[in-house]
Amino acid sequence: MFAKLKLWFGVAAPSPSPLTYMRLGPEQRLKDANPLMIQFFTWDCLHETLSWWKHFEAEIPHLAELGVTQVWLPPPNKAAEPKGRGYDAYDLWDLGEFEQKGTVKTRWGTREELLHACRVAKEHGIDILIDAVLNHKLGADHVETFQAIPSQPDNRLKDAGPAREIDGWTAFKYPGRGNKYSDMKWNREHFTGVDWDQKTKTKGIYRITAPGHKGWSRNVDSELGNYDFLLGVDIDHRHSAVREDLENWGQWILETTGANGFRLDAIKHVDRKYMLHWIQETRRRSGLKDMFVVSEYWSGNLKLILPYIKAFKGETSFFDVPLHMNFNQASRERMRYDLRRILRDTVVQVKPDDAVTFVDNHECLFYGDLYPNTEGYNQNTSRNVYLLVEMRRKFAYGPTEDYLAEKNCIGFVRKGDATHQGCAVILSNKEDGADSFVHELRMNVGTQYAGKMFKSQMTQHGRVEIDVQGWGTFSCFANNVQVWTAFEETS
Repeated sequence: MFAKLKLWFGVAAPSPSPLTYMRLGPEQRLKDANPLMIQFFTWDCLHETLSWWKHFEAEIPHLAELGVTQVWLPPPNKAAEPKGRGYDAYDLWDLGEFEQKGTVKTRWGTREELLHACRVAKEHGIDILIDAVLNHKLGADHVETFQAIPSQPDNRLKDAGPAREIDGWTAFKYPGRGNKYSDMKWNREHFTGVDWDQKTKTKGIYRITAPGHKGWSRNVDSELGNYDFLLGVDIDHRHSAVREDLENWGQWILETTGANGFRLDAIKHVDRKYMLHWIQETRRRSGLKDMFVVSEYWSGNLKLILPYIKAFKGETSFFDVPLHMNFNQASRERMRYDLRRILRDTVVQVKPDDAVTFVDNHECLFYGDLYPNTEGYNQNTSRNVYLLVEMRRKFAYGPTEDYLAEKNCIGFVRKGDATHQGCAVILSNKEDGADSFVHELRMNVGTQYAGKMFKSQMTQHGRVEIDVQGWGTFSCFANNVQVWTAFEETS
């Protein structure tokens, strides 16, 4: 009877929350520790003596020791140029195996190096996430001539001129790979638009109008009128041959690498109905019901993200870009920023089991913050990140209770669980007198700690005795963060 009522009134069954059923790492490792993802690359990173895949393999034992359970690797596919990062996707099926685009290996290394590193990661209890670039292609092998209409760059639903004949880079023949793995050869039938007319040497956004084309996809973000087109040659996900090839690739890349999930690039530009189908079909074909998926919808506006979360029916988690934007605003406003607003209008606030949180770039933990590099590395930041990762692994368990004390000082307590201690954390963004000012915040850690002592973990900050009701007065230097945990005093 209830099922019939749902049909009559159009009440949809609630979607599962992604982080409650998706694989966040090997089960044996998650029994004792929190899951942790790292983005193991930066935009310009290269190792001085090793390929990137060899470098990653060498760091796997260290990452496992840190508590990392998932590694998001850069796109492993052949790029449009030898040093391309893979977001300029030429051939998804070439992992550094074929002589194409002037190179056999990718920027990151060879196919053999990638697969060996993935095997080593699995041996150390670390899952691999593949960065899937499914929106566009670049680096075509030759041009084709067809009819197209230029679109206005600030509103792709409006034409910027009449239909014209252009030469577009839409023919992908893969001469180096041939038909190995896939016999799909791409041409203008498989795309909706291009950003370059070779005939007139003119850059623009050209909507292909040749016979058989249906225009931009309607199931995309409405930014700029219609955000189907992002860059390069835009894939038409309504074409049956395109769908079959991408679905074959999804299954193949998981089986080939032994990966357990995906990071989906630029989903606001991809037909969301097809993207949902692709995820579901890849789960079915691979047999990985708990396959992990996280999507990049780049917007700080929670109201724009929530419809996408609903549309994907619990099949993917989302990077919490609004939280990132709050952190960014806090860093610019410094002590003028009210820390009590840091979680306001974020995914983690309203849909915590859909959110993958991060501070900068796109990730939870970032290679650029941990490893020396030329793109903004700071030794003190690296030290503090290492300490916070260790504290999270050891003590960030159980229910959370917030203490939003004042504009420039907030705190929270994790109460612990049956097998882990909890912790007390204080954050400050106060700058006036930061060299000497000390915040004090009274928080309750639970009566189980009555009479026990807590010590500071980030900097030496004395001891705190917990009273019989579980309260303690914890401190933190201005413009800093402090983590307090219980310890047993030795005689």
